[in-house]
Amino acid sequence: MEHMHEGHDQHHQDHQHHGHEGAGAGAGKVSWAMAARATLHCLTGCAIGEVLGMVIGTALGWGNVPTMVLAIVLAFFFGYALTLRGVLAAGVGLRTAVRVALAADTLSIAVMELIDNGVIALWPGAMDAHLSDPTFWIVLAIALAAAFVITTPVNKWMIGRGKGHAVVHQYHH
Repeated sequence: MEHMHEGHDQHHQDHQHHGHEGAGAGAGKVSWAMAARATLHCLTGCAIGEVLGMVIGTALGWGNVPTMVLAIVLAFFFGYALTLRGVLAAGVGLRTAVRVALAADTLSIAVMELIDNGVIALWPGAMDAHLSDPTFWIVLAIALAAAFVITTPVNKWMIGRGKGHAVVHQYHH
């Protein structure tokens, strides 16, 4: 978990040291690198929640639907939590920080979860794989990679319009 925090702290340092001209105002050019960093930030929280939910549900012998619901709920929880951590560290009040996290991450996490869970649901045998089955881990990794690839352009589009992680940028300066 400490390694995850180091990556998240690097994400915040990137915001502090790279120009985001006009990102908060919805103007300016957004680089693919900036979109990828925002997506990796979201993916970190989603992956923590997704893996934890799948592990808990599978270990408890839950069915596919309750396990997937738990994984999605935890993915949103951890995705928002990582953003909240950074915004609260900037000295913002809890109510404002929650609004910022919801505005910054909701669409990104939703797209990521749709792709991630869609891959897992549609992959033959993936939903029935157990934790000890390499298929479980391989398909989960492929699903998260697909979610990253498809969500990055969504984040690039949102940041370019002053939405998504552009909302968070104003609290990192």
